[in-house]
Amino acid sequence: MRSFPWVSSFFVVALSAVALAAPASPQPAISLDEYLNTTSITSARMAPDGAAAVLATETPDWANNRFRDQLWLWSTHSGLHPLTQGDSDSDPRWSPDGKWIAFLSDRPIAADRKAGDATRIWIIASTGGEAQPLYTETIGAHSFAWSADSSTIYFSVTQPISADQQSALKAEWKDVIRWREQERGDALLALPLAAARARNLIVPPEHPQASDNAKPVYPFGSRVLSTSSLEIDDIAPSPDGAQIAYITNSISHRMEDPGAIEVFTLPVSGGQPRQLTHNQALEDNLHWTANSQALDFIVHAAGGSLEGNYRDVQGRLYQMDAATGKITRLGSDFSGSFENFELMPDGSEMALGLKGTSEQIYRIEGAQAIALPGKSGSYTALSAAHSGHALLVLQSSINHPTQAYLASDAVHPDQLQALTSFNRIFTQRAQPSWRTYQWKAPDGVTVEGVLIFPPGQEHAKHLRMLTFIHGGPADADGNRFGADWYDWATLAAAHGWLVFRPNYRGSSGYGDDFMLQIAPHIVSKPGDDILSGVDALVRDGIADPDKLAVGGYSYGGYMTNWLITATTRFKAAVTGAGAVEHAANWGNDDVSFDDAWYLGGAPWQQPAIYQSEAALFRMDRVRTPTHIVQGNHDVRVSYLEGVTLERALQRLGVPHSFLVFPGEGHGLGNNPWHGYIKLRDELLWLDKYDPQ
Repeated sequence: MRSFPWVSSFFVVALSAVALAAPASPQPAISLDEYLNTTSITSARMAPDGAAAVLATETPDWANNRFRDQLWLWSTHSGLHPLTQGDSDSDPRWSPDGKWIAFLSDRPIAADRKAGDATRIWIIASTGGEAQPLYTETIGAHSFAWSADSSTIYFSVTQPISADQQSALKAEWKDVIRWREQERGDALLALPLAAARARNLIVPPEHPQASDNAKPVYPFGSRVLSTSSLEIDDIAPSPDGAQIAYITNSISHRMEDPGAIEVFTLPVSGGQPRQLTHNQALEDNLHWTANSQALDFIVHAAGGSLEGNYRDVQGRLYQMDAATGKITRLGSDFSGSFENFELMPDGSEMALGLKGTSEQIYRIEGAQAIALPGKSGSYTALSAAHSGHALLVLQSSINHPTQAYLASDAVHPDQLQALTSFNRIFTQRAQPSWRTYQWKAPDGVTVEGVLIFPPGQEHAKHLRMLTFIHGGPADADGNRFGADWYDWATLAAAHGWLVFRPNYRGSSGYGDDFMLQIAPHIVSKPGDDILSGVDALVRDGIADPDKLAVGGYSYGGYMTNWLITATTRFKAAVTGAGAVEHAANWGNDDVSFDDAWYLGGAPWQQPAIYQSEAALFRMDRVRTPTHIVQGNHDVRVSYLEGVTLERALQRLGVPHSFLVFPGEGHGLGNNPWHGYIKLRDELLWLDKYDPQ
């Protein structure tokens, strides 16, 4: 039920904690076509010398029904220009000597191959030229990293099996899926760059090497460092070149046991891996300290903690001694949620911290998190050079899309040089205004949210209002720019809606206790928060009680499904990928351990809670016309939850519509037309039952 890490490419924070009015302007409202025809920055990395940066972007390719992923290079000498011409190039990494950029791509390697046969590692000179594959075998890479001396690339792949084994399995099982049994763990490989270039880059082989059908085939020239029964992710070689750290994950990525996600180290010279962590937290983003003696990492919000049993608390930073395994929590005095971090050349640590409706940069000094001066808005990514004081950041604000900036002095991230200027259309269209809003929940707790007003209507009263609920629930809406099918609050405002974005109990950025209060009342507790906020806005004369609508996706869909059983005040609802019950969803989704924590145990341990917190058993109360969307390959919230909701509404005679997006999972990332149609029809549905 968690929200999407990729949404953060447009993540934003408040321009101020008070109202921010857009000046009166004759500019037209933005159209749906303009709104979704955006370029998002998905990754940004600083060159080792600080004189260049590589960016990854994603842009809809409407003609070919796909998204286009491309790499860009910025330098102090030539500015910004495209680095690659591929359609699926992502996750760029500089070699430590700055001469090469490695990246992932599923582009074909020869005329007789097709795109998508494998996601390989490719390399391109930082001065430009043609990109070439690190290897030619049809083997997909899961994770990769450069050695400290730039001579080798370490990467993980699924342990291959021989041609004879493949033939035997096909003969015995045909197309039958052997659930769990057929899963294979990973191998961690080392491939010297010189050997790879000699074979694959300078003279690509015309014929594959002769192979022994009884032996597994690894990329030519690679060395197997270790194997694991789990997937190997987040590879981090030590600066002294002696060790490699990595994080394991479940092969299927189903989070049935947090113990599958642990930190290991391995001597580069050979030997057995050593497991450093044994806990119920979900470690991520490994960084070695400069002396190669310790590892820093993050546990994101709703990823557990190292202080005891699994529980969904705010994001935390840790440092672990690589020799002893002793762990120290960093920035523990910070009352918000750490979203990510970066180590600077001088050994200091910079972190992104979400607090309330604002995400800013903090300098970590032991238990303290010291706020640095920041530009109004949200910082969403950090990347430092290997020398100097510069910091590359992604930053945005509610009316300004994400751009890449260079802070020449990391302790002054308010002084920024813009490197990009994507999505200029938003500066040419009428801008909504916004402000934060607070109210009291029924139990007296103060809850905060954001109001986004239609352009020019900041002081208007009795507006039609869309209560737009964020996913997660470990997330928070604030000064947050959205321009995609998931986060479209500003488009709704341009369409004449006052948009109410509540940060209900369970949201991050408001302290651990605020997050923890959601369990085990996973929808009823935040539901009370949301409805009391709607009541307060009606009492204040801001919202028209006869023109209310509600909507959300993922956990926002959970809440929408629950709220239409709790009240008939909403004239229309738009819901996506939200569960209507919890037992089958626990069995079908990929975060079952998290589900069980929220609800106090497995279905047979807490049957009363599973039922009392489920919208399905209250469906006879629903009167709200409801529009449903779902990807038919969704494993985060089972597609069958949408089918169940539709069947209930059909049986009850409640007006409804159900759109199913083929081939899409929890995020609609395969075909931009799916997101376009989703958003188009949601706006039409809201207008149909609550017209202006």
